[in-house]
Amino acid sequence: MASISVEIPQYDLLVVGAGPAGLAAATHAAGLGLVTALIDEQPAPGGQIYRAVGSTPVQDRNILGADYWHGLELLEPFARSGARYLSSATVWSINRLEPQAGGQPAGFEVAYSVSKGGEEPQASLLHCRHIILATGAQERPFPIPGWTLPGVITAGAGQILLKTSGVVPEGRTVLAGGGPLLYLLAYQYLNAGVKLDAILETTASSQWLQALPHAWSFLRSPYLGKGLTLMRAVRKAVPIVSGVTALEALAGANGQLAEVRYTAGGQSRSMAVDQLLLHQGVVPNTNLSRAVGAEHAWNDLQDCWEPVVDAWGATSVPQLSIAGDGAGIAGAMAAEHRGRIAAVHVAAALGRIDTAARDREAAPHQAALARATRGREFLEVLYRPATQFRRPVGDTIVCRCEEATAEQVRHAARIGCQGPNQMKAFLRCGMGPCQGRFCGLTVTELIADEQQRHPRDVGYYRLRFPTKPVTLGEIATLPQTPASREAVVRFKK
Repeated sequence: MASISVEIPQYDLLVVGAGPAGLAAATHAAGLGLVTALIDEQPAPGGQIYRAVGSTPVQDRNILGADYWHGLELLEPFARSGARYLSSATVWSINRLEPQAGGQPAGFEVAYSVSKGGEEPQASLLHCRHIILATGAQERPFPIPGWTLPGVITAGAGQILLKTSGVVPEGRTVLAGGGPLLYLLAYQYLNAGVKLDAILETTASSQWLQALPHAWSFLRSPYLGKGLTLMRAVRKAVPIVSGVTALEALAGANGQLAEVRYTAGGQSRSMAVDQLLLHQGVVPNTNLSRAVGAEHAWNDLQDCWEPVVDAWGATSVPQLSIAGDGAGIAGAMAAEHRGRIAAVHVAAALGRIDTAARDREAAPHQAALARATRGREFLEVLYRPATQFRRPVGDTIVCRCEEATAEQVRHAARIGCQGPNQMKAFLRCGMGPCQGRFCGLTVTELIADEQQRHPRDVGYYRLRFPTKPVTLGEIATLPQTPASREAVVRFKK
């Protein structure tokens, strides 16, 4: 039987992630004449910050606030841009294509799966000359005793339920942790009519003093006015317990969350609760960038790994750029401008515009980026998570997929485990469905803590493709190409 030849779609640029950085990058790149595709796991564009902005059932704009609705200003230009949009699609493999004649890089072959309407996922391939990863941020792990109990979720998860489905908590609800998102969610809940029983604030008073040297830039930043509005409204309506140094979620007889125990001012107290929402900041989502092989560095101020990028978003991997919070946490507006800057760089790298045009195109976005990031240092120092909430002890679960505890990880480090990759052999940490997204930072820090080493010397999981779970059925739906057929031919006549 004759084999069927499959035509694989070809693009100048593939943007992964449809948040503010990805939408801005794809729109701008298409406007500069690049054949562009935008691929995203969600059914509609917006990313985490603008999730469901075009379809949310929350139509009272006062609930989610003006910053959220700014996302609509990104959707219409993208829809008109001519860029192809692949929704409900998960990228799970990125491979370098063979160099072209003369040794010129050929770009990448990208494998992804699309799952829509309850159907079985279907895998596909595409080829592109350049990739911009705009995979955004994820919430930092907050491993306290009981954080895996039913009734305990992250603040980000609570916000997703609000945006996508208009779902809000009922019963006794407590928010715990620190960072701007915690107060933003509290503000949105109050606007939606939710009664919050308390906010357990883990930011130490000493951190205000540490942040003071950065106060001048913060006072001239866009964060000041918005932050004061949020804080005033929340503090007026919600009891706030400051200086919390320990947290524990306790189950009732039914195995569900029933109580939160905390320590503040040296005294231990407890509250009966139905929902506990945890948050201690966000960190770059680095799984794809690591799997592709981009260089990463430890950020001492934010206590996390982030990709090493230049001012244009270019990485150590040729033809790979990163834009937005996936390259370092800076917020939604900064992500938008970084996306446009990365797009201009790609257009120049692919020969669509020259260097002078690149610099002219980028100048207004670079100026806007500088304004958007003014004051970030103040927030980073102020809301830096406390050591005890990043480096747990005892029976606290660290790896949710494999149910490995802090003491098990610490014990492995004490008997000679040198890093997260070796920890996989000891405890299977990082080998579950999340591929280390929920435990990677904690495992790195626990090994560093036990061995008195810097986290940068401990390292991180070595990630390989597929970066997301993929079934044999999905792989079987991949289109057959001459290269794939060649790979399984053992003997030739």
